[in-house]
Amino acid sequence: MFARTSVRALVACCLVAVFVVQTCSQTLAPPVPPLLRPPAVPLVTHDPYFSVWAMSDTLAGERTKHWTGAAHGMVGMARIDGKPHRFMGQSYSPLPAPMRQLRLEVFPTRSVYEFEAEGVRLRLTFLSPLLPDDLEVLARPVTYLTWDAWAVDGRKHQVSLYFDCTAEFVVNTTYEKVVWSRPKVGDLSVLTFGSQEQPLLERAGDDLRIDWGYLHLAVSPPGAAGAGNSDVIAWNQTARNSFAATGALPDSDDMRQPRMAREEMPVLATTFDLGEVAAAPVSRHLMLAYDDVYSVEYFKRRLRPYWRREGREADALLKTAARDYETLKRRSEAFDAELMTDLRRVGGEEYARLAALAFRQTIAAHKLAADWDGTPLFFSKENYSNGSIATVDVTYPSAPFFLLLNPRLLEAQLRPVFDYAASPRWRFPFAPHDLGTYPLANGQTYGGRETSETDQMPVEESGNMLLLTAALARADGHARFAEAYWPLLTRWAEYLRDKGLDPENQLSTDDFAGHLAHNTNLSLKAILALGSYAMLADLTGRKAEARTYRRLAEEMAAKWIKIADDGDHYRLAFDKPGTWSQKYNLVWDKLLGLKLFPAQVARRELDFYRAKQNRYGLPLDNRESYTKLDWIVWTATLADSQEEFRSFITPLYKFVNETPDRVPLTDWYGTLDAKQRGFQARSVVGGIYIKMLEDAALWKKWSRRAAR
Repeated sequence: MFARTSVRALVACCLVAVFVVQTCSQTLAPPVPPLLRPPAVPLVTHDPYFSVWAMSDTLAGERTKHWTGAAHGMVGMARIDGKPHRFMGQSYSPLPAPMRQLRLEVFPTRSVYEFEAEGVRLRLTFLSPLLPDDLEVLARPVTYLTWDAWAVDGRKHQVSLYFDCTAEFVVNTTYEKVVWSRPKVGDLSVLTFGSQEQPLLERAGDDLRIDWGYLHLAVSPPGAAGAGNSDVIAWNQTARNSFAATGALPDSDDMRQPRMAREEMPVLATTFDLGEVAAAPVSRHLMLAYDDVYSVEYFKRRLRPYWRREGREADALLKTAARDYETLKRRSEAFDAELMTDLRRVGGEEYARLAALAFRQTIAAHKLAADWDGTPLFFSKENYSNGSIATVDVTYPSAPFFLLLNPRLLEAQLRPVFDYAASPRWRFPFAPHDLGTYPLANGQTYGGRETSETDQMPVEESGNMLLLTAALARADGHARFAEAYWPLLTRWAEYLRDKGLDPENQLSTDDFAGHLAHNTNLSLKAILALGSYAMLADLTGRKAEARTYRRLAEEMAAKWIKIADDGDHYRLAFDKPGTWSQKYNLVWDKLLGLKLFPAQVARRELDFYRAKQNRYGLPLDNRESYTKLDWIVWTATLADSQEEFRSFITPLYKFVNETPDRVPLTDWYGTLDAKQRGFQARSVVGGIYIKMLEDAALWKKWSRRAAR
């Protein structure tokens, strides 16, 4: 991964604050290329509750946190020839000085840090093997932490390692009481935290942490590759200070339980004695796993996590994860390398690094659950917004990720929405917005809920469902999924036929911008959705219906071009001359091969956008200077060349490097100041992958793997 670099370039890189710190040691660290400086680094990322991030330039810069910003502390230390150093986390009590951080690189499934002190190099890898084409593996809530240590000064050193994680992982607030245990799981050493109350699925909302289920820290037995020498459950200060001072842990567990998590905060702690370390790397690893027992309530039925179907239990999870470590490590490294190569080929280096940063965030904003018959159901959480579950206009922007890497995961998102819309509870002629508030999928809670058309998104959500179903059919090469829900698709197509060309005053997915009548981009969505319906009708043998709706979509497209025209571009709203907006919905005309709009429509828009770009990207429209990260990439995918595509990506890359807000990737920010306007850790960043769908061969290559 390293490139040759001149000394002058290397010094310049070290001085630029937007790059990862690459400090030269006494032995001169190998030169590395400028890397993306993530606003936050994914560490332990599986679902909306089991999601821990580093939100500073260095891993030891501050406490590790849940995506909401609440502390989910982890601390790591190394003793080198008896001298303690800290490489991860902070504490309320004094800890040793941090090691020098040399490198950080974020791959799709891994975050890799390198540190150095006292002539020893230490690499720490966080691996969440979220392999999209293998639901068995993707569903496992297990992250591996792997340490590799080696000497870089030609000498030998005595090295030992320390790791702990706090009881904050298992409570919503630290005023809640926790309990702990040492379950017997084969020959693994396992330490476990849980809340005392275990209020299973009792709370719903956005700014919440899980307060039920159990966190497990598991280490392979002595003598194995992941051997640990000792472990303890103790007050964090006791465990940390003991290791820093002596290299040993307390000789007995803290017995004072239950107690509030904030009261002499307990930790699960383990150490590894690496012995004498020379030039050959010495490796150790551990596992962090979370068993939530039940994940989602789906119309009053509690659903198990997908990995727990068929009666599986936590002990089997840990044993299987321990057994598969080496295999998953190799598979994940190979997956990362291949995906990064394809991303670079399609969109360039900056695009590839943005997509890598978005990878785990996209998946971890969902929960994969099993229906009563084992059918996978994939529920999104609308993070840092209103906490909705299975939001259709969140699924829409994230869909390119799943269309590329496993269309079955998109199907698992759409199925609950279709089933809800087909039930007697949903009485409207348009598609719903959501299924509830996470983790309770018991019926729409947004806007007018199930009783009123107030603040619904009728054109938006109906168009989304038709477009996504058509895109799924394009990925699959057939429309069997659409066939199962044909009456609903027809109902929504009829609604768009009557209401879609010139939408009334209503919300769109960009609801933060407020209501807007005669929205041209929303009209584009409706027209393309009708073209998609025609495509689906043709695939299902409904030839007459296909011809009727194809002709209708063509007529509406021709009208759109005339009434949206504003000279050198197209308007924000049909009745507002002198306005403009990103026409990101137009991308489906290209990707689905609908060809409803002549190429010059996109060409005119792209030419116009050049003069509207700011330092950190293209604004969403003329009303404000803010933008949406996902929509910029969709708009850029309309480009005719990779050079033009990159001209939209470079300001976006600059934003990610320079934003002052240290949070998991936001999708709503200012193009003048790079400041977050709202939203973080949302799945919509999966929309970055839409450029990959432009290459039909690549789309087929990746999507077909999941079908094997």
